[in-house]
Amino acid sequence: MRCSTCERENPSDATFCAGCGGRLTVPERTEERKVVSVLFADLVGFTSRSERLDVEDVQGTLAPFHARLRRILESFGGTVEKFIGDAVMAVFGAPVAHEDDAERAVRAGLAIREALADLGGDLHVRVGINTGEALVSIGADPHAGEGMVAGDVVNTAARLQSAAPVDGVLVGASTCRAAQREIVFEVHAPIDAKGKSEPVECWSAIEPRSFVPSTAREAIPFVGRERELRMLVDAFEHCRADGRVELVTVVGVPGIGKSRLVAELAVYIDADPDLTKWRHGHVLSYGSGVAFFALAEVVKQECGVFDSDNVRLAATKLDAAIASLGLEGADARWVRNQVGPLMGMDAAGDGSGQSEAFAGWRLFFETMAAESPTVLVVEDLHWADDALLDFVDGLVDRVGDVPLLVVATARPELFDRRPGWAGGKINALT
Repeated sequence: MRCSTCERENPSDATFCAGCGGRLTVPERTEERKVVSVLFADLVGFTSRSERLDVEDVQGTLAPFHARLRRILESFGGTVEKFIGDAVMAVFGAPVAHEDDAERAVRAGLAIREALADLGGDLHVRVGINTGEALVSIGADPHAGEGMVAGDVVNTAARLQSAAPVDGVLVGASTCRAAQREIVFEVHAPIDAKGKSEPVECWSAIEPRSFVPSTAREAIPFVGRERELRMLVDAFEHCRADGRVELVTVVGVPGIGKSRLVAELAVYIDADPDLTKWRHGHVLSYGSGVAFFALAEVVKQECGVFDSDNVRLAATKLDAAIASLGLEGADARWVRNQVGPLMGMDAAGDGSGQSEAFAGWRLFFETMAAESPTVLVVEDLHWADDALLDFVDGLVDRVGDVPLLVVATARPELFDRRPGWAGGKINALT
Protein backbone atom coordinates (compact mmCIF):
# COMPACT_ATOMS: atom_id res chain seq x y z
CA MET A 1 0.00 0.00 0.00
CA ARG A 2 1.42 3.40 -0.99
CA CYS A 3 1.41 6.15 1.63
CA SER A 4 -0.32 9.29 0.35
CA THR A 5 1.97 11.48 2.48
CA CYS A 6 5.51 10.23 1.80
CA GLU A 7 4.79 7.95 -1.23
CA ARG A 8 6.50 4.99 0.45
CA GLU A 9 5.32 1.48 -0.41
CA ASN A 10 4.07 -0.53 2.59
CA PRO A 11 2.76 -4.08 3.02
CA SER A 12 -0.92 -4.42 2.13
CA ASP A 13 -1.83 -5.40 5.69
CA ALA A 14 0.04 -2.49 7.33
CA THR A 15 -1.83 0.09 9.41
CA PHE A 16 0.87 2.73 9.80
CA CYS A 17 3.48 3.91 7.27
CA ALA A 18 7.01 2.68 7.95
CA GLY A 19 8.36 5.89 6.45
CA CYS A 20 6.45 8.75 8.11
CA GLY A 21 4.42 6.91 10.75
CA GLY A 22 1.10 8.20 9.43
CA ARG A 23 -2.03 6.09 9.34
CA LEU A 24 -2.54 4.34 6.03
CA THR A 25 -5.92 4.67 4.37
CA VAL A 26 -7.24 2.89 1.32
CA PRO A 27 -7.84 5.53 -1.37
CA GLU A 28 -11.42 5.84 -2.49
CA ARG A 29 -11.99 4.43 -5.94
CA THR A 30 -14.09 6.75 -8.07
CA GLU A 31 -14.43 7.05 -11.82
CA GLU A 32 -14.65 10.05 -14.08
CA ARG A 33 -14.47 10.84 -17.77
CA LYS A 34 -11.23 12.49 -18.90
CA VAL A 35 -9.46 13.10 -22.19
CA VAL A 36 -6.23 11.11 -22.15
CA SER A 37 -3.51 10.04 -24.54
CA VAL A 38 -2.68 6.33 -24.47
CA LEU A 39 0.66 5.00 -25.69
CA PHE A 40 1.49 1.40 -26.57
CA ALA A 41 5.05 0.33 -27.42
CA ASP A 42 6.15 -3.17 -28.39
CA LEU A 43 9.48 -4.66 -29.36
CA VAL A 44 9.55 -5.97 -32.92
CA GLY A 45 10.02 -9.71 -33.33
CA PHE A 46 11.00 -10.28 -29.72
CA THR A 47 8.51 -13.11 -29.19
CA SER A 48 10.13 -15.27 -31.87
CA ARG A 49 13.62 -14.37 -30.60
CA SER A 50 12.72 -15.32 -27.03
CA GLU A 51 11.84 -18.86 -28.15
CA ARG A 52 15.52 -19.41 -28.83
CA LEU A 53 16.75 -17.80 -25.62
CA ASP A 54 17.10 -19.04 -22.09
CA VAL A 55 14.58 -17.48 -19.69
CA GLU A 56 17.38 -15.62 -17.88
CA ASP A 57 18.57 -14.17 -21.18
CA VAL A 58 15.02 -13.02 -21.91
CA GLN A 59 14.83 -11.33 -18.54
CA GLY A 60 18.30 -9.83 -19.05
CA THR A 61 17.03 -8.15 -22.21
CA LEU A 62 13.64 -7.06 -20.93
CA ALA A 63 14.77 -5.63 -17.59
CA PRO A 64 16.87 -2.77 -19.02
CA PHE A 65 14.22 -2.23 -21.72
CA HIS A 66 11.48 -1.84 -19.10
CA ALA A 67 13.65 0.40 -16.92
CA ARG A 68 14.59 2.67 -19.81
CA LEU A 69 10.98 2.96 -21.02
CA ARG A 70 9.70 3.76 -17.54
CA ARG A 71 12.27 6.54 -17.13
CA ILE A 72 11.40 8.03 -20.51
CA LEU A 73 7.63 7.85 -20.05
CA GLU A 74 7.70 9.28 -16.54
CA SER A 75 10.12 12.03 -17.55
CA PHE A 76 7.47 13.29 -19.99
CA GLY A 77 4.75 13.12 -17.34
CA GLY A 78 3.25 9.78 -18.35
CA THR A 79 2.10 6.98 -16.05
CA VAL A 80 3.05 3.39 -16.85
CA GLU A 81 -0.07 1.30 -16.40
CA LYS A 82 1.37 -2.07 -17.24
CA PHE A 83 4.18 -4.08 -18.80
CA ILE A 84 3.10 -7.22 -20.67
CA GLY A 85 6.17 -9.11 -21.77
CA ASP A 86 7.94 -6.87 -24.26
CA ALA A 87 5.03 -4.40 -24.50
CA VAL A 88 4.18 -1.37 -22.40
CA MET A 89 1.03 0.70 -21.98
CA ALA A 90 1.25 4.24 -20.61
CA VAL A 91 -1.29 7.00 -20.01
CA PHE A 92 -0.81 10.76 -20.37
CA GLY A 93 -3.51 12.88 -18.74
CA ALA A 94 -4.29 10.64 -15.77
CA PRO A 95 -4.10 10.83 -12.84
CA VAL A 96 -2.63 14.32 -13.53
CA ALA A 97 -3.74 16.19 -16.64
CA HIS A 98 -1.67 18.74 -18.57
CA GLU A 99 -2.65 20.99 -21.45
CA ASP A 100 -0.08 19.30 -23.71
CA ASP A 101 -0.54 15.61 -22.86
CA ALA A 102 -0.85 14.58 -26.52
CA GLU A 103 2.42 16.32 -27.38
CA ARG A 104 4.11 14.74 -24.35
CA ALA A 105 2.99 11.29 -25.49
CA VAL A 106 4.35 11.80 -29.00
CA ARG A 107 7.65 13.18 -27.72
CA ALA A 108 7.91 10.16 -25.42
CA GLY A 109 7.28 7.82 -28.35
CA LEU A 110 10.02 9.50 -30.40
CA ALA A 111 12.37 9.34 -27.40
CA ILE A 112 11.71 5.61 -27.00
CA ARG A 113 12.67 5.04 -30.61
CA GLU A 114 15.92 6.95 -30.16
CA ALA A 115 16.76 5.27 -26.84
CA LEU A 116 16.70 1.73 -28.23
CA ALA A 117 19.89 2.40 -30.17
CA ASP A 118 21.70 2.92 -26.86
CA LEU A 119 20.56 -0.47 -25.52
CA GLY A 120 22.22 -2.34 -28.38
CA GLY A 121 21.22 -5.80 -29.52
CA ASP A 122 19.55 -4.56 -32.70
CA LEU A 123 16.28 -3.74 -30.94
CA HIS A 124 13.40 -2.16 -32.83
CA VAL A 125 10.02 -0.93 -31.69
CA ARG A 126 6.53 -0.04 -32.86
CA VAL A 127 4.64 2.73 -31.08
CA GLY A 128 0.96 3.63 -31.27
CA ILE A 129 -0.68 6.67 -29.64
CA ASN A 130 -4.30 7.70 -29.49
CA THR A 131 -6.12 10.57 -27.76
CA GLY A 132 -9.73 10.56 -26.66
CA GLU A 133 -12.21 10.29 -23.84
CA ALA A 134 -11.75 7.45 -21.36
CA LEU A 135 -13.22 6.33 -18.08
CA VAL A 136 -10.47 6.93 -15.53
CA SER A 137 -10.38 5.14 -12.18
CA ILE A 138 -9.32 7.75 -9.64
CA GLY A 139 -7.15 6.20 -6.97
CA ALA A 140 -6.14 3.19 -9.06
CA ASP A 141 -2.66 1.91 -8.24
CA PRO A 142 -0.79 0.79 -11.37
CA HIS A 143 1.98 -0.63 -9.14
CA ALA A 144 -0.58 -3.11 -7.82
CA GLY A 145 -1.73 -4.03 -11.32
CA GLU A 146 -4.92 -1.97 -11.16
CA GLY A 147 -6.13 -0.59 -14.48
CA MET A 148 -6.43 3.19 -14.74
CA VAL A 149 -8.28 3.83 -17.98
CA ALA A 150 -10.86 2.07 -20.11
CA GLY A 151 -12.57 2.90 -23.37
CA ASP A 152 -12.23 2.82 -27.11
CA VAL A 153 -9.21 5.15 -26.95
CA VAL A 154 -7.23 2.28 -25.40
CA ASN A 155 -8.27 -0.29 -27.98
CA THR A 156 -7.52 2.06 -30.88
CA ALA A 157 -4.07 2.88 -29.50
CA ALA A 158 -3.29 -0.85 -29.38
CA ARG A 159 -4.44 -1.26 -33.00
CA LEU A 160 -2.28 1.69 -34.09
CA GLN A 161 0.72 0.12 -32.40
CA SER A 162 0.16 -3.18 -34.22
CA ALA A 163 -0.05 -1.38 -37.57
CA ALA A 164 2.90 0.95 -37.02
CA PRO A 165 5.97 0.45 -39.22
CA VAL A 166 9.18 -0.78 -37.64
CA ASP A 167 10.64 2.07 -35.54
CA GLY A 168 7.54 4.09 -36.38
CA VAL A 169 5.29 6.19 -34.15
CA LEU A 170 1.72 6.01 -35.47
CA VAL A 171 -0.91 8.37 -34.02
CA GLY A 172 -4.64 8.88 -34.38
CA ALA A 173 -6.44 11.96 -35.69
CA SER A 174 -7.04 13.60 -32.30
CA THR A 175 -3.41 13.20 -31.29
CA CYS A 176 -2.22 14.68 -34.58
CA ARG A 177 -4.53 17.69 -34.27
CA ALA A 178 -3.44 18.36 -30.69
CA ALA A 179 0.31 18.12 -31.37
CA GLN A 180 0.72 19.24 -34.98
CA ARG A 181 2.05 22.69 -34.05
CA GLU A 182 4.94 21.11 -32.15
CA ILE A 183 5.51 17.83 -34.04
CA VAL A 184 6.06 17.14 -37.73
CA PHE A 185 3.66 14.47 -39.02
CA GLU A 186 3.26 12.65 -42.32
CA VAL A 187 0.00 11.17 -43.54
CA HIS A 188 -0.15 7.38 -43.21
CA ALA A 189 -2.58 5.19 -45.09
CA PRO A 190 -5.73 4.43 -43.04
CA ILE A 191 -5.57 1.10 -41.23
CA ASP A 192 -8.21 -1.60 -41.01
CA ALA A 193 -8.41 -2.00 -37.25
CA LYS A 194 -10.05 -5.04 -35.74
CA GLY A 195 -13.47 -4.19 -34.34
CA LYS A 196 -13.73 -0.90 -36.26
CA SER A 197 -16.49 -0.43 -38.84
CA GLU A 198 -14.44 2.12 -40.79
CA PRO A 199 -10.70 2.40 -41.52
CA VAL A 200 -8.85 4.45 -38.90
CA GLU A 201 -7.10 7.59 -40.13
CA CYS A 202 -3.56 7.91 -38.83
CA TRP A 203 -0.32 9.84 -39.16
CA SER A 204 3.36 9.04 -38.61
CA ALA A 205 5.24 11.26 -36.17
CA ILE A 206 8.56 12.29 -37.70
CA GLU A 207 10.33 14.76 -35.40
CA PRO A 208 9.75 17.79 -33.18
CA ARG A 209 9.00 20.92 -35.14
CA SER A 210 11.45 23.82 -35.03
CA PHE A 211 9.89 27.15 -34.10
CA VAL A 212 9.38 29.55 -37.00
CA PRO A 213 8.19 33.02 -35.96
CA SER A 214 5.20 33.44 -38.24
CA THR A 215 1.47 34.01 -37.97
CA ALA A 216 0.83 32.48 -41.38
CA ARG A 217 -0.93 29.49 -39.83
CA GLU A 218 -3.17 31.71 -37.67
CA ALA A 219 -6.63 31.91 -39.21
CA ILE A 220 -7.94 34.49 -36.72
CA PRO A 221 -6.99 38.12 -37.41
CA PHE A 222 -4.93 39.94 -34.80
CA VAL A 223 -7.40 42.31 -33.11
CA GLY A 224 -7.54 44.40 -29.97
CA ARG A 225 -3.93 44.20 -28.77
CA GLU A 226 -2.54 47.20 -30.62
CA ARG A 227 -1.46 48.92 -27.39
CA GLU A 228 0.46 45.88 -26.15
CA LEU A 229 2.05 45.37 -29.57
CA ARG A 230 3.09 49.02 -29.69
CA MET A 231 4.75 48.64 -26.28
CA LEU A 232 6.70 45.62 -27.57
CA VAL A 233 7.70 47.38 -30.77
CA ASP A 234 8.76 50.50 -28.84
CA ALA A 235 10.89 48.42 -26.51
CA PHE A 236 12.60 46.85 -29.52
CA GLU A 237 13.17 50.18 -31.25
CA HIS A 238 14.60 51.76 -28.07
CA CYS A 239 16.82 48.74 -27.57
CA ARG A 240 18.11 48.93 -31.14
CA ALA A 241 18.52 52.71 -31.26
CA ASP A 242 20.20 53.07 -27.86
CA GLY A 243 22.25 49.88 -28.00
CA ARG A 244 21.05 48.65 -24.64
CA VAL A 245 19.63 45.51 -23.08
CA GLU A 246 15.94 45.41 -22.20
CA LEU A 247 13.69 42.81 -20.58
CA VAL A 248 9.98 42.64 -21.42
CA THR A 249 7.82 40.12 -19.57
CA VAL A 250 4.47 39.37 -21.23
CA VAL A 251 2.13 38.05 -18.54
CA GLY A 252 -1.32 36.55 -18.99
CA VAL A 253 -3.53 33.58 -18.23
CA PRO A 254 -3.40 30.51 -20.52
CA GLY A 255 -4.86 31.09 -23.98
CA ILE A 256 -5.07 34.87 -23.78
CA GLY A 257 -2.61 35.35 -26.66
CA LYS A 258 0.91 35.79 -25.26
CA SER A 259 2.58 33.72 -27.97
CA ARG A 260 0.50 35.38 -30.68
CA LEU A 261 1.54 38.83 -29.44
CA VAL A 262 5.21 37.81 -29.59
CA ALA A 263 4.67 36.34 -33.06
CA GLU A 264 3.29 39.72 -34.22
CA LEU A 265 6.53 41.32 -33.03
CA ALA A 266 8.37 38.78 -35.19
CA VAL A 267 6.25 39.81 -38.19
CA TYR A 268 7.15 43.47 -37.57
CA ILE A 269 10.85 42.66 -37.35
CA ASP A 270 10.71 40.40 -40.40
CA ALA A 271 9.29 43.28 -42.46
CA ASP A 272 12.11 45.60 -41.40
CA PRO A 273 14.89 45.90 -43.99
CA ASP A 274 17.66 45.84 -41.35
CA LEU A 275 18.92 42.49 -40.10
CA THR A 276 17.78 41.44 -36.62
CA LYS A 277 18.51 38.05 -35.11
CA TRP A 278 15.49 36.24 -33.67
CA ARG A 279 16.24 33.37 -31.30
CA HIS A 280 13.45 31.49 -29.57
CA GLY A 281 13.40 28.95 -26.71
CA HIS A 282 10.65 27.15 -24.78
CA VAL A 283 10.78 26.20 -21.11
CA LEU A 284 9.51 22.65 -20.75
CA SER A 285 7.02 21.75 -18.05
CA TYR A 286 8.28 18.20 -17.81
CA GLY A 287 11.37 16.04 -18.01
CA SER A 288 14.54 15.69 -16.00
CA GLY A 289 17.79 17.36 -16.93
CA VAL A 290 16.03 20.01 -19.03
CA ALA A 291 16.43 23.04 -16.75
CA PHE A 292 18.18 25.02 -19.50
CA PHE A 293 16.37 23.50 -22.50
CA ALA A 294 15.21 26.95 -23.63
CA LEU A 295 18.78 28.26 -23.73
CA ALA A 296 19.91 25.12 -25.55
CA GLU A 297 17.30 25.83 -28.25
CA VAL A 298 18.64 29.38 -28.61
CA VAL A 299 22.25 28.22 -28.95
CA LYS A 300 21.29 25.53 -31.47
CA GLN A 301 19.48 28.10 -33.61
CA GLU A 302 22.49 30.41 -33.53
CA CYS A 303 24.83 27.58 -34.51
CA GLY A 304 22.51 25.95 -37.06
CA VAL A 305 22.44 22.69 -35.13
CA PHE A 306 19.60 20.27 -35.84
CA ASP A 307 18.24 17.58 -33.52
CA SER A 308 19.40 14.99 -36.05
CA ASP A 309 23.05 16.16 -35.82
CA ASN A 310 25.40 13.97 -33.83
CA VAL A 311 27.60 15.42 -31.10
CA ARG A 312 30.67 15.67 -33.36
CA LEU A 313 28.82 17.65 -36.03
CA ALA A 314 27.19 19.86 -33.37
CA ALA A 315 30.63 20.59 -31.90
CA THR A 316 31.95 21.57 -35.32
CA LYS A 317 29.04 23.95 -35.85
CA LEU A 318 29.51 25.45 -32.38
CA ASP A 319 33.19 26.12 -33.09
CA ALA A 320 32.28 27.81 -36.37
CA ALA A 321 29.63 29.96 -34.68
CA ILE A 322 32.04 31.06 -31.93
CA ALA A 323 34.63 31.97 -34.54
CA SER A 324 32.06 33.94 -36.56
CA LEU A 325 31.24 35.96 -33.44
CA GLY A 326 34.84 37.11 -33.30
CA LEU A 327 35.92 35.11 -30.25
CA GLU A 328 39.46 33.75 -30.50
CA GLY A 329 42.10 31.95 -28.50
CA ALA A 330 41.48 31.43 -24.79
CA ASP A 331 38.16 33.30 -24.91
CA ALA A 332 36.85 31.01 -27.64
CA ARG A 333 37.94 27.87 -25.78
CA TRP A 334 36.41 29.11 -22.52
CA VAL A 335 33.06 30.00 -24.11
CA ARG A 336 32.96 26.67 -25.92
CA ASN A 337 33.56 24.85 -22.64
CA GLN A 338 30.65 26.70 -21.01
CA VAL A 339 28.18 26.62 -23.91
CA GLY A 340 28.94 23.10 -25.16
CA PRO A 341 27.16 21.26 -22.32
CA LEU A 342 23.90 23.00 -23.28
CA MET A 343 24.01 20.88 -26.45
CA GLY A 344 25.02 17.67 -24.73
CA MET A 345 28.78 18.01 -25.08
CA ASP A 346 31.13 17.13 -22.27
CA ALA A 347 32.81 20.01 -20.48
CA ALA A 348 36.58 20.19 -20.38
CA GLY A 349 36.55 19.21 -16.72
CA ASP A 350 37.96 22.41 -15.29
CA GLY A 351 35.67 22.20 -12.26
CA SER A 352 33.88 25.45 -13.05
CA GLY A 353 30.52 25.90 -11.39
CA GLN A 354 27.23 27.46 -12.32
CA SER A 355 28.46 31.03 -11.97
CA GLU A 356 31.22 30.29 -14.45
CA ALA A 357 28.72 28.72 -16.87
CA PHE A 358 26.40 31.73 -16.54
CA ALA A 359 29.28 34.06 -17.35
CA GLY A 360 30.11 32.05 -20.47
CA TRP A 361 26.51 32.06 -21.66
CA ARG A 362 26.23 35.81 -21.09
CA LEU A 363 29.37 36.44 -23.16
CA PHE A 364 27.97 34.24 -25.96
CA PHE A 365 24.68 36.18 -26.07
CA GLU A 366 26.47 39.51 -25.72
CA THR A 367 28.67 38.82 -28.73
CA MET A 368 25.58 37.72 -30.68
CA ALA A 369 23.92 41.07 -30.03
CA ALA A 370 27.11 43.00 -30.67
CA GLU A 371 27.17 41.52 -34.18
CA SER A 372 23.57 42.59 -34.93
CA PRO A 373 20.46 43.52 -32.90
CA THR A 374 19.08 40.40 -31.27
CA VAL A 375 15.70 39.39 -29.86
CA LEU A 376 15.89 36.52 -27.37
CA VAL A 377 12.47 35.00 -26.63
CA VAL A 378 11.93 32.67 -23.67
CA GLU A 379 8.42 31.20 -23.62
CA ASP A 380 6.60 29.80 -20.56
CA LEU A 381 9.00 31.22 -18.01
CA HIS A 382 6.60 30.28 -15.20
CA TRP A 383 7.79 26.68 -15.63
CA ALA A 384 11.46 27.57 -15.28
CA ASP A 385 13.41 26.40 -12.26
CA ASP A 386 15.18 28.86 -10.01
CA ALA A 387 18.50 28.59 -11.85
CA LEU A 388 17.02 29.66 -15.20
CA LEU A 389 15.08 32.47 -13.54
CA ASP A 390 18.29 33.67 -11.92
CA PHE A 391 20.09 33.63 -15.27
CA VAL A 392 17.40 35.54 -17.19
CA ASP A 393 16.97 38.05 -14.37
CA GLY A 394 20.71 38.64 -14.18
CA LEU A 395 21.24 38.70 -17.93
CA VAL A 396 19.85 42.21 -18.35
CA ASP A 397 21.98 43.51 -15.47
CA ARG A 398 25.32 42.00 -16.40
CA VAL A 399 25.48 42.14 -20.20
CA GLY A 400 27.21 45.17 -21.69
CA ASP A 401 25.72 47.90 -23.86
CA VAL A 402 24.46 45.87 -26.82
CA PRO A 403 21.07 45.89 -28.60
CA LEU A 404 19.59 42.81 -26.94
CA LEU A 405 15.84 42.54 -26.28
CA VAL A 406 14.85 39.69 -23.95
CA VAL A 407 11.15 38.83 -24.22
CA ALA A 408 9.71 36.38 -21.69
CA THR A 409 6.15 35.03 -21.68
CA ALA A 410 4.69 33.79 -18.42
CA ARG A 411 1.53 33.07 -16.54
CA PRO A 412 0.72 35.04 -13.37
CA GLU A 413 2.06 32.13 -11.29
CA LEU A 414 5.54 33.48 -11.99
CA PHE A 415 4.89 36.24 -9.46
CA ASP A 416 3.83 33.73 -6.81
CA ARG A 417 7.39 32.40 -6.94
CA ARG A 418 9.16 35.67 -7.71
CA PRO A 419 7.03 38.58 -6.38
CA GLY A 420 9.83 41.00 -7.18
CA TRP A 421 10.47 39.73 -10.71
CA ALA A 422 12.26 42.44 -12.73
CA GLY A 423 11.45 44.91 -9.95
CA GLY A 424 13.71 47.93 -9.65
CA LYS A 425 15.24 47.53 -13.11
CA ILE A 426 15.19 50.67 -15.22
CA ASN A 427 15.48 48.54 -18.36
CA ALA A 428 12.57 46.18 -17.58
CA LEU A 429 8.89 46.28 -18.57
CA THR A 430 6.04 43.96 -17.61
